[in-house]
Amino acid sequence: MSRGELIAYLVILAVVLLLAFAVPKPISFSTTVSYLIVGVIALVLLIIFVRTIQGKMVGRRIVFLFVGLAVILPLFMTISQPIPLSPEVKQVYDAVVALKPGSKVLVSFDYDPPSAPELQPMAETFFRLCLTRDLKIIIMGLWPQGPQQAEIAMRKTLEYPEIASKNLRYGIDYVNLGFQTGNEFVIQRMGGDFKSMFPTDLNGTAYDSLPLVRNVRNFSNIDYAFNLSAGYPGTVEWVQVAVDRYGLKMGAGNTAVQTTQMYPYLRAKQLVGLLGGLNGAAEFERAANMIGKGTKFMVSQSFSHIIVIAFIIIGNAAFFLGDKRKKKADAARESGA
Repeated sequence: MSRGELIAYLVILAVVLLLAFAVPKPISFSTTVSYLIVGVIALVLLIIFVRTIQGKMVGRRIVFLFVGLAVILPLFMTISQPIPLSPEVKQVYDAVVALKPGSKVLVSFDYDPPSAPELQPMAETFFRLCLTRDLKIIIMGLWPQGPQQAEIAMRKTLEYPEIASKNLRYGIDYVNLGFQTGNEFVIQRMGGDFKSMFPTDLNGTAYDSLPLVRNVRNFSNIDYAFNLSAGYPGTVEWVQVAVDRYGLKMGAGNTAVQTTQMYPYLRAKQLVGLLGGLNGAAEFERAANMIGKGTKFMVSQSFSHIIVIAFIIIGNAAFFLGDKRKKKADAARESGA
């Protein structure tokens, strides 16, 4: 790395840190400025393409720089993109809104912080939709850090004015039973008795002292379940045990790489709705009319995909034109000899 490149990286890092920590209010570009930035980036890409055709290649660090800008800049933009609603996402929304006020919803957080960018927006929107409709939420986790992710999502949800005005109370309107080790065997035992797996909640309060779950013995007392999953144990185990054996009605939200494995369960009607990756989170926000992080992150993801595709085109142009020039040079050398 040259000295100039190092300085450029340090300047970009300083700007990012300044935007993230030193600015008191979140920065948001106007729509005009946002489109102006997009236009400037498109123009620079066009210039790079033309220079590549002329045989003047750009270094891979330039590619990394553009991808970094494509991920960061849209977070400050106010532009949006069309997000069509898929049937499997609508199924989750319809299942929730069909529940009567006071219905009990079980939510299992089976992921950790690395999967939060995809799953946390789903969790926040799901909580917000449930509490808006006066549903009761029972939280648990088969992953050690799952209940902590639930706490973060619930704190965020309780800050919304329409939720805060309800004066919801822990233990009556929602409860966090915490983490229990044992993977699918925990689900199996819950089919007989929740209390045997969760004698206390996350705070150490006895199960029978929590009004919300005092009369909840097993899955037959749950009206709908929603599983947020990033792997094992997760949605597959919930379907194989709780759905197949105990008839639990359940939807799921999965990371993008795991989602394709769930479609057979969806087609077999073992899952009532499915949110897949960041796109699923954005679709769910649109269905619930609760625009949040999922929709905003989708712009960043789409923008970075466009940049990568642009550099694939530029790279292919460089490859074929370079090969053509090499053949021409070889032919000229042979004719000269």
